[in-house]
Amino acid sequence: MKNSVVCNPVALFPATAPDFAALKSRQQKMWASGDFAVVGTTLQIVGEELCEAMDLRSGQRVLDVAAGNGNAALAAARRWCEVTATDYVPELLDRARQRALAEGLTLRTGIADAEALPFADDSFDAVTSTFGVMFTPEHERAARSMLRVCRSGGKIGMANWTPDGFIGQLFNTVGRHVPPAPGTRSPALWGTRAHVLDLFGLQHAHSCKTEARNFVMRYHSDEHWIEIFRTYYGPVLKEFEALDAQGQSRLHADIKALIARFNIARDGTMVVPSEYLQIVITKR
Repeated sequence: MKNSVVCNPVALFPATAPDFAALKSRQQKMWASGDFAVVGTTLQIVGEELCEAMDLRSGQRVLDVAAGNGNAALAAARRWCEVTATDYVPELLDRARQRALAEGLTLRTGIADAEALPFADDSFDAVTSTFGVMFTPEHERAARSMLRVCRSGGKIGMANWTPDGFIGQLFNTVGRHVPPAPGTRSPALWGTRAHVLDLFGLQHAHSCKTEARNFVMRYHSDEHWIEIFRTYYGPVLKEFEALDAQGQSRLHADIKALIARFNIARDGTMVVPSEYLQIVITKR
């Protein structure tokens, strides 16, 4: 269901301030581990749907933040936009460039911290992020950075996993085995309308449209999904590595139980609707 801004902000702050520099360094290494592109490429449809929801037009200057292997960036490039993709993991941007080259698309790339984007104020007509900026340690800094580089009347579009959806519940499941750093906030908060409004605020947003959508994960089986994610998806890979053999076995069992809860397939395969919040903000 789509809504306009009706703001009753809910402040969600950690009890203690973590060491953000150390946390960011660990995150950077986490996302560089495995090969996120194996998972990321399957999410391409989300970037396409986001660009449609934002009504991107040819010639618009678009910045994709925490772009990973370029799903939203490539979707915008297919619409003849002038696209810049940024991430703080060079290996992921390499994959984005490879995909752009294979499709004959024009794509600029650059290493950048989502919390301190190295662009002038009002540089872009649109700023996007699909399952990327939501993982920044300092939520407010990331939101301010995106707002700053977007021109007045421009749009900020995001796709963020929700707390109650499959991936949000995966974060909870993993967190019971390997607790997150003290004082940090769940990335799934970005998948709630209240938190997004709290971050971007009425003083900056002319409108904010949100819609709960599902990306359907389709794999050979639950074991196939676990194998792919613990091998290639940094957050799951690193959590398994942090556990001993017994701990890994318990986490494996809990993830299988989680998949069983969401799986709608009855033929032995895995078909799991994974809820995310699609967000389109028009800046004042």
